[in-house]
Amino acid sequence: MLSSLSQRFQQVKFLLDDNSGAILTGVAIAGTVSTAYLTGRASFKAAKIIEQNSQEFDTEYNEITTETRVVGRPVELSTTKKIGLVWKLYIPPVVMGVTTITSIVAANRLASKKIAALTVASGISERALQEYKDKVVEKLGLKQETNVRDEIAQDRVNNNPPNSREVIITGNGEVLCYDMLTGRYFQGSAEAIKRAENQINFEILNHMYASLSEFYDMVGLPPTSYTDSVGWTGDKPVNVTISTTMSPDNRPCLAIDFEHQPMLDYYKVH
Repeated sequence: MLSSLSQRFQQVKFLLDDNSGAILTGVAIAGTVSTAYLTGRASFKAAKIIEQNSQEFDTEYNEITTETRVVGRPVELSTTKKIGLVWKLYIPPVVMGVTTITSIVAANRLASKKIAALTVASGISERALQEYKDKVVEKLGLKQETNVRDEIAQDRVNNNPPNSREVIITGNGEVLCYDMLTGRYFQGSAEAIKRAENQINFEILNHMYASLSEFYDMVGLPPTSYTDSVGWTGDKPVNVTISTTMSPDNRPCLAIDFEHQPMLDYYKVH
């Protein structure tokens, strides 16, 4: 029994941890709406209370000062007295507002932690991949490593044939090309790809970094939200690898990849 309850508790805890960002965002959205509603309701009630007390005070005041004051003339309550009459009405919207702000701050901090963790994981994965590539070259030689890379590119093209995907017309050539990073086919040329590589490395040389979106823009591919967030620095410039493959319908196809994969938060390195 206790073991079952403990297991169920761990499942619930994992579910909450895994979806904490979405939960906090939902709380923030609901809190924003609730704060607006509670504030409006409190303001409506406060206006009625102030109006009622103003009339009562006006009647009492008129009874005492009928000789020196015109009967029925409005009497304005002081700000202190108004606050004393209605401040309790604003406790719920204030509490809800504080909860909403707390949820927004917590969601932002959680997102920042996840991004930092992903950045570290990406760096570790890239380093492990580079070490693996270096070891393959060391054991098999550069020619054999190139053959292995070409075979992998061919397998990727075979598993993702162009006839089932849109081929993007870039205006930079008519050769079928396959971008292994995003899985997109486009028409281009080896010259246009190498020219984009040189331009990006020139950009890195002058500004210390460049994004993947800039490279894609130069070859004629539209950027994505992912390509906007990754790029290269001067430590690891762009080195495009081009593998010559054949599509399943027997068309020559250039499969492109990067020797150094673009990294997250590249612009923060410098």
